[in-house]
Amino acid sequence: MIKCGIDLLRISRLADVNPAIRARFMRRVYTETELAQAQGENDMLSGIFTAKEAVSKALGTGIGKVAWQDIEILHAPSGEPSVFLHGVALEVAQAKGLDEWAVSITHEGGMAAAVAVAKSARDE
Repeated sequence: MIKCGIDLLRISRLADVNPAIRARFMRRVYTETELAQAQGENDMLSGIFTAKEAVSKALGTGIGKVAWQDIEILHAPSGEPSVFLHGVALEVAQAKGLDEWAVSITHEGGMAAAVAVAKSARDE
């Protein structure tokens, strides 16, 4: 079984978050490690955001049943992103047998997009 999800975001939406609520928004959506890797760069933060949305869609839940921080997108030194699941997201993935993940993030024309693919050995 293969599941996939996709998401698209105008980078300026993140850049335009009201400064009065930006810090709270960042703490709610991103893990400490994601924030450290992104170093406040809106392009990278937007890419991580779209990847989280794409993963939640591949899980079949969307954001809501799973929390933002249940899905963590970390980058290797090469820049390659990887998916790490925690909490409810991990429980949902395990219940569905989704144990292999791939994610791709791109930026173009003021937009960030991500595709997430999950694979299970199960035949559902």
